[in-house]
Amino acid sequence: MTQTTRHRLTSWQQRNNDMAKVLLREYYELCEGGVCQDLLTEAEKRFVADGGMMLSGIMQKSDVQNGNGRVYPHRVLMREVENYKKLVGERRALGELDHPEDSVINLRNASHMVTDVWFEGKDVMGKVKVLDTPSGNILRSLVDSGVKLGISSRGMGSVSESQGATIVEDDFQLICFDFVSEPSTPGAFMMREAKDLSLPNIFTKADKINRLLNDIIGSTHNE
Repeated sequence: MTQTTRHRLTSWQQRNNDMAKVLLREYYELCEGGVCQDLLTEAEKRFVADGGMMLSGIMQKSDVQNGNGRVYPHRVLMREVENYKKLVGERRALGELDHPEDSVINLRNASHMVTDVWFEGKDVMGKVKVLDTPSGNILRSLVDSGVKLGISSRGMGSVSESQGATIVEDDFQLICFDFVSEPSTPGAFMMREAKDLSLPNIFTKADKINRLLNDIIGSTHNE
């Protein structure tokens, strides 16, 4: 390991230790009816025709101020989507129905699995497979009943204020995407203090190494 790389690793670790991270949640509506048919492959369409359920649509947006007043820089969200793709490829990209109170994904409440995620311009698009679990069956019933649902990202990170907007900082880490109802009260999905949240419980050692390498590579490209 070169001295420059070692310095970057130390700086990255120090920055993570110094910044106060909070739980960040964002909300986006699904396509009408819960699925954008033009996003599905033929195999996925057959899966749906055989009784399975796939949901798709915009999952997150970058470089625009959202309803919570936050802005996710494109480079930060791009990096996190690349990290998240590893979980998708390993079939570990699970999510829950409704919002949990912490940063740990509770397997007992898992309702769906993200099967694909990608960028279209500034938008993060995704496809989700509804699981045959208690929470998944509730999700399926809600969609079948025409309930308006949305997708909500969950992540950890610090924020700063700039020109009337809340900017999500470089230490942001995307955890998962949850299904939620559209909030009737503005600001219903607020940031929560993360004093008791432990990131080591979220990612494996391999995940953390991969995240460090992606951060170093991204820093090198920006120089």
